[in-house]
Amino acid sequence: MAKQVRKLNVAMIGYGFMGRAHSNAFIQVGHFFDLPHDLKLKVMCGRKRSAVEAMASQWGWEEAQTDWQSVVTRKDIDVVDICAPNHLHAQIAIAAAEAGKIVLCEKPLAMNVVEAQAMANAAHSVPNLVWFNYRRVPAIALAKELIEQGKVGKPYHYRATYLQSWGANPQSPDAWRFRKVEAGSGAMGDLLSHSLDLALMLNGPISELTSLIHTFTPNREVDDAVIALTRFANGSIGTFEATRFAIGCQNRNYFEIHGEKGSIRFNLEDLNRLEVFDRNDATEIQGGHQVLVTGPGHPYTSHFWPPGHIIGYEHTFIATLADFLNCFAKNEAFHPNFDDAVDVQKLLEAVETSAQKGTWTKVLGS
Repeated sequence: MAKQVRKLNVAMIGYGFMGRAHSNAFIQVGHFFDLPHDLKLKVMCGRKRSAVEAMASQWGWEEAQTDWQSVVTRKDIDVVDICAPNHLHAQIAIAAAEAGKIVLCEKPLAMNVVEAQAMANAAHSVPNLVWFNYRRVPAIALAKELIEQGKVGKPYHYRATYLQSWGANPQSPDAWRFRKVEAGSGAMGDLLSHSLDLALMLNGPISELTSLIHTFTPNREVDDAVIALTRFANGSIGTFEATRFAIGCQNRNYFEIHGEKGSIRFNLEDLNRLEVFDRNDATEIQGGHQVLVTGPGHPYTSHFWPPGHIIGYEHTFIATLADFLNCFAKNEAFHPNFDDAVDVQKLLEAVETSAQKGTWTKVLGS
């Protein structure tokens, strides 16, 4: 007998880079994971009709619309996925949650903490997800397992950088990200938010920080680069740097953790590998070694290709969506959710406050 699955009709608000990444995940997730739900790409919504119609046709969406307000309240829509510019996140998410929809949202969650908290409050009654997809990189998931097993021991240092270079091009097709009224911030919300989310997952809460924010381009409204020093609640210290002016770096989302027993390093530009150092190794063979995290026995890898056959960026969205759908079916909590993203938003606000005041700043709620 064929298994019984529930069909979920999806509406996506937005159709750019993330629209492609999310569409691919909706299409592919059932090919790699055994799921209790079938997803139907019902409506893609965007401001420019010709562009959204072309994108919807390319990715197999049933309809193309331009009025998100009417879409999110439709009775035939079960899931609302938000990948519109940041300034639209709050109003779309709150409207969708009030209509009883499952709500998925790109990062950063909101323009500020007030908006983010309002979104989280509205979404408490519905299943929700924030697309901090790097949590599902198998190498990062393995890093979390090793940390939880005590392989690093007491943590001393957490270092993270997220380096891109496209911000030096004022004619970028993503130029809306340079406008404060639409983006809210620059490298902070776009890149630092990812680094902070991973730090919270891997090393726990940050209690206070001090920061520097800089804009290289004259008259640009948002930050091009940000640097922060942090103190974690577990006693370790951290450094964070995010920039869209690191010429020569395409997408270097990097972190390293040093503890009493060892260290871990990861670079997204080599996302199938994790570098591990074990202090308990014999002195004559001590050294960081590269683990090819493609299986066997590694997180998520059994759902994709045989060991040694590497995966890519797109698989992180697929695994994120699969975990969410399985948690939804079991009525279990999924992370990262809107509440997790509020924690990131509080850190972003502390970074901005510290840079403005030139002082150490306590993190709200820490």
